Amino acid sequence: MAAAPEPQHSGEELLTVDQLAERTGITVRTIRFYAGRGLIPPPTLRGRTGLYGSDHVARLGLVSELSALGFTLAAIESHLRALPVSAGAEELALRRALLTPWAGEQTEEIDGAELERRAGRALSTAEIDALADLGVLERTDGGVRLRGPTTLREGLALLDSGLPIELWTRAHRVVERHTSAMAEELMELFQAEVLQPYRDRGRPPAERGRLAAALQQLKPITIGGVVTAFGRAVNRTIRDRLGER
Repeated sequence: MAAAPEPQHSGEELLTVDQLAERTGITVRTIRFYAGRGLIPPPTLRGRTGLYGSDHVARLGLVSELSALGFTLAAIESHLRALPVSAGAEELALRRALLTPWAGEQTEEIDGAELERRAGRALSTAEIDALADLGVLERTDGGVRLRGPTTLREGLALLDSGLPIELWTRAHRVVERHTSAMAEELMELFQAEVLQPYRDRGRPPAERGRLAAALQQLKPITIGGVVTAFGRAVNRTIRDRLGER
């Protein structure tokens, strides 16, 4: 892809590549790889030293968020290629806020022996299939892709509950179906009521920081609200069913 436009620095703090790596948590080697692929613009040269500014920090942050969401390198390149050439640190920060995962998803590929070691016991094919149906893991050619140690413990607890595993997998499908529909509807609402008006106003720079901050507040409030609303809905359903009797 074509390299991102070279940023203009006006009195801002400039970083060496080592300082940039420390600031972003991305290794020097990876930063140089990204630069070679055009994911970040070239540094400003001062003598023989390359210096990096806030645009570089923002772009690397955006790349990290896209990677955390599971985007491939090719998809990340495509996304960055679509950014306006004038996109600076504030615009990139807003895009990062839009893309930051709402829930941490730590995946890890392990083989069958390591899975059983972590489970603390041998697992049958049926049990592994059940864990896959519950969204705890995915099968891969060399083993499984695990979705985190906490999720594995929860999945094993369901297997050991004594209740039919089909009950848990059906419950999981119910939750997946309704939460997917809710997420889609909430995203459409946010797009229509917040992002599209912002675009229609020409993406005013003065609104970017406020919008990014609002997004950071929206996520925990929304997740907490969903949990609370679901708990109240279950309580209400229990009362209604008892009342029917």
